[in-house]
Amino acid sequence: MPKPLTNVDIDLVRTFVTVARLGSFTQAAEQLGRQQSTISLQIARLETAVDTRLFERSPRLVRLTPEGKVFLDYAQRMLDLNDEVVARFGEPMVTGLVRLGTPEDFATRHLPDVLARFAQAYPSVALEVTCDLTLNLMDRYRSGDFDLVLVKQEPSVKAKGIRVWREPLVWVSGGQDFLDQGGLVPLVVSPPPCVYRKRATTALDRAKMSWRISYTCGALSGALAAVKAGLGVAVLPKDMVPSGLHVSDGGRLPDLKDSEIALLQTKDLSLPAQRLKDHIVRSLG
Repeated sequence: MPKPLTNVDIDLVRTFVTVARLGSFTQAAEQLGRQQSTISLQIARLETAVDTRLFERSPRLVRLTPEGKVFLDYAQRMLDLNDEVVARFGEPMVTGLVRLGTPEDFATRHLPDVLARFAQAYPSVALEVTCDLTLNLMDRYRSGDFDLVLVKQEPSVKAKGIRVWREPLVWVSGGQDFLDQGGLVPLVVSPPPCVYRKRATTALDRAKMSWRISYTCGALSGALAAVKAGLGVAVLPKDMVPSGLHVSDGGRLPDLKDSEIALLQTKDLSLPAQRLKDHIVRSLG
């Protein structure tokens, strides 16, 4: 007689993804509106169901095991499919407009697939996406121009909104070693206000290295073209460095640490905006 298949409870999967994203049973309990003991029990049930230890636990740390990291990819896909089915058949009449603000570089690399899956699940929801510098996005968010906005922020500060992404920043160039040329470090930057521009100049100042602005461009494509042409060095998230550019992380240029993206929401979100918020958090987390 064949062994009966094990069915994985989608509610346990959702709890797992929340704990993995937040790195805390306590914070997951707060976000899901449950007791911490309930969260711990759900994770234990999930680990029993898949016969695998998914988290390493200590008094100060909760992190994924190697098997947990593999399972996280499956878990996120399970939630995407589950929520797409629910949206398609359970909420077929969700309609309206959602206004989303995002930094251009983040939108270029990470958002297309996320938004495409949302559009497939909610075909009657119109998305209005605006790309701009973070500080400009914040000004427009405060003015009520957006329902949701993704912004860059320093990991060291108290989080505003929900942290949805984090990755290291690196120096990139066309392959030239500008430090061997002596003088000032030439920087390819976006016009102020720009988080990466400030991060670059602050890091160089702290390292007591002289610098100059060699090229300013508000468009990511223009900045990358300038770097490839050898006009200077720029700062990018490591995962966004295109082929053909040289990464200088751990060299003579100072450490830039991590980049963090947070999702902010306006008060009294509409149902379509709430669904997009949940989708972004789940997909990027």
